[in-house]
Amino acid sequence: MEKETARIEGFSDGVFAIAITLLVLELRIPVAESNNNPQALINSLLAQWPSFLAFSLSFFSIFIMWVNHHKMFKQIYRRNSTLMFANGLILFLATCISYPTALLARYYGTPSVTVAVAVYTGLFVLINLAFNLLWGIASRNKTLLRPEISAAAVKKIRRNYEYGIPIHLSAFMLSFCWPSGALILCAGLWTYWAFTSRRLDLSGSLTANKP
Repeated sequence: MEKETARIEGFSDGVFAIAITLLVLELRIPVAESNNNPQALINSLLAQWPSFLAFSLSFFSIFIMWVNHHKMFKQIYRRNSTLMFANGLILFLATCISYPTALLARYYGTPSVTVAVAVYTGLFVLINLAFNLLWGIASRNKTLLRPEISAAAVKKIRRNYEYGIPIHLSAFMLSFCWPSGALILCAGLWTYWAFTSRRLDLSGSLTANKP
């Protein structure tokens, strides 16, 4: 069966690459008090640690999104308009990540940090829901999926994505009382998504002859 999703995947790869590139634009060259004082530059660099933290969180989050998107489309062979719009929603949300990243970098360490972290983690709740929507559309009747994939594999992949919803929601709710803890949980999500990606490979290897 010939794959129909090559253009979708190519376009998506480009959008993910742009989304990651946009993050770098928020890293600014510090202005030291004196060009003749190396310690002044060091202090200016150290003062920018929230920017580096926000950049690192978002970079790896987008990277894991791209990995999981790639793994998902290994199982999706055909496309329709609904699938394309659902994929577009994921790409739209991915390009939005640079804004809450800049918000987090600017307001971390201030009284407004709870709002900044809530916006940041709230966006990832929407992203997780969008991934669930995309797989739900693709797997609704299996006509869009790789012919050999089994019902057990489809269900296993769906569960993998559903597990992420309570984790993302927990990070969002935690942001209002412990913003740093919410970011720690976000960092822990890298491991979860990386593990999910590995399970997608294992699930995709299940065929209709091996339920």
